Amino acid sequence: MFTGIITDIGTIKSIEQRGDMRAVIACSYDMAGVDLGASIACSGVCLTVVDKAPGWFAVDISAETISRTASDQWRADGRLNLERAMKLGEELGGHIVTGHVDGVGTVTGLSDEGDSKRVTIAAGHDLAPFIAAKGSVALDGISLTVNSVTDTAEGVEFGVNIIPHTASVTTFDALAEGRRLNIEIDVLARYLGRMRSVLEK
Repeated sequence: MFTGIITDIGTIKSIEQRGDMRAVIACSYDMAGVDLGASIACSGVCLTVVDKAPGWFAVDISAETISRTASDQWRADGRLNLERAMKLGEELGGHIVTGHVDGVGTVTGLSDEGDSKRVTIAAGHDLAPFIAAKGSVALDGISLTVNSVTDTAEGVEFGVNIIPHTASVTTFDALAEGRRLNIEIDVLARYLGRMRSVLEK
């Protein structure tokens, strides 16, 4: 379980295609305090530490995970938002994030709004019912508040604001139109949607 509060930016040092993809990720975490088998969210994707040494850790990424996430992020020199799993009793600074990506969106607009950056993201029909104004969403693992929602012929377009601090401590310092982002809807919306679909049968 995660909170969507990014604590480091990792850089993929190497990619090796085995049965699954093995990625070695450079980071500033004290790896002596990270156990093998621990979970680390990598741009919103919950992955298991399978090897480690000072300054880096390795994860295996299945073909299923690659097919359901922004696959262009899994490349050498790619930067990833990192968050270690939360511990019981810690402050929940963002919202409850599971690390299970629900879909991929595309940045369709960027504009200045005061000191912040307004970012517009387009997503498909499957995610549209779960995106609500003033609700929570995780984009590349970052906990954000949805500020606007517009239904479109292709699905949904929604806007979030990125304050300067968020941009400075995440990979959102280099957002551009066309960038694909991992989207995790609010966990409550996910379960309410499932309950509704069952009750309507």
